Amino acid sequence: MITIPQVVEKIVSSQPFLAEALVEGLINVSSLARKIQTQVEDSVKKPVKIGAIIMALNRLAPNLEVKINPGLKEVITNVGDIIVRSQLVDFTYKNSNTLIEKHTELLKSIGPNQEFFYTMVQGVFESNLVVSNMLHQKVLETFSEEQLVSKSENLSSVTLKLPSTNSQQLGFYYFILKNIAWAGINIKEVISTTNEFTLVVNDADIDKTFSVLKNMGNS
Repeated sequence: MITIPQVVEKIVSSQPFLAEALVEGLINVSSLARKIQTQVEDSVKKPVKIGAIIMALNRLAPNLEVKINPGLKEVITNVGDIIVRSQLVDFTYKNSNTLIEKHTELLKSIGPNQEFFYTMVQGVFESNLVVSNMLHQKVLETFSEEQLVSKSENLSSVTLKLPSTNSQQLGFYYFILKNIAWAGINIKEVISTTNEFTLVVNDADIDKTFSVLKNMGNS
């Protein structure tokens, strides 16, 4: 027969962000107990007092900390180089039948120049380009017949080289973005590949962003 502590652990463990908040003491345990009371009673098939659920939650928190932290901390501490690029411009264009052709044309005109920062992400309805400021005018000329949705200047980026295990670690990107949000940093764009993760922020926030990412292994 399933017990109250077992049911409580199953409910909390199925919601990683709830588990983390419980471990860090950010949740009112009494309120949480009242919220999950019906779920607990349905599972054990009998009435359950709030006090019993509170006791189970309080006993569960230390065990959750052991389960949650090691895997995530290992991935975070194995993050590789942090690469910073400044003087960037962010363009967003509405998708069209000719947009990819313009993108190809621009890449050919740039050539194999590794000094430039250039990324393009195609969404369902629009595409985004983040490029070095040196390419600002060239982008405007090449995409002159496309519909410009928005443009932002005075941007910088921070790129993390990620360990190969990042995609298997639940909450990895949440951990990064949570630390950035808590530092009061506004993210302009997020660019991600399998083993790279880039945040584009305002120039004024780049030092703080770098500091947060560099020290997050100690969080």
